[in-house]
Amino acid sequence: MTLFDADPLDLLRHLPGWVDGATADRWLAALLAETPWEQPQVRLYGRLYPVPRQVAWYGDAGARYRYSGLSHRPLPWTPLLAEIRAAVEAFVGQPLNGVLLNHYRDGRDSMGWHSDDEAELGRNPLIASLSLGGTRRFDLRRVGQSRIAHSLFLEHGSLLVMAGATQHDWQHQVAKTRRPCAPRLNLTFRQVHPQP
Repeated sequence: MTLFDADPLDLLRHLPGWVDGATADRWLAALLAETPWEQPQVRLYGRLYPVPRQVAWYGDAGARYRYSGLSHRPLPWTPLLAEIRAAVEAFVGQPLNGVLLNHYRDGRDSMGWHSDDEAELGRNPLIASLSLGGTRRFDLRRVGQSRIAHSLFLEHGSLLVMAGATQHDWQHQVAKTRRPCAPRLNLTFRQVHPQP
């Protein structure tokens, strides 16, 4: 499904059931068990706060990724992540040299409003986001506005592909919720261009 009526190069596609349930279950269990999760801290208004989720960054050698004042050196691809990357690359038709894993342990874990517009991602980055585990709501708003314009639910085994000028024109979030929700993993694949 294409969410926006726009040029084909400027679209967001949500694909529920992109991977079958048994494969999604296998990937989820293995990644929860084998990933060396971290919970870094970010500085806001002079104070340090833990990021409200656990993260891990994997990628090709040299695919260092910086966001929110944090710098991530890539862990080497595991056989499982290489398998998942190959499937995502085959679907989107372009190489992807890094993946950020986010572990939302429960509804208190979240991701605030942001765009994936860091310089090392290039002008119109493609972000391929695989969801495993509990369903969470994904909100979008236009840059410069505060009102949620679109929301969709990211289910176990779904793929969300953001491309074109999406990161220039839109922000997205996974908000906290009081609803009971199962642990969720989000794997966001991208192509990182080394910066000087």
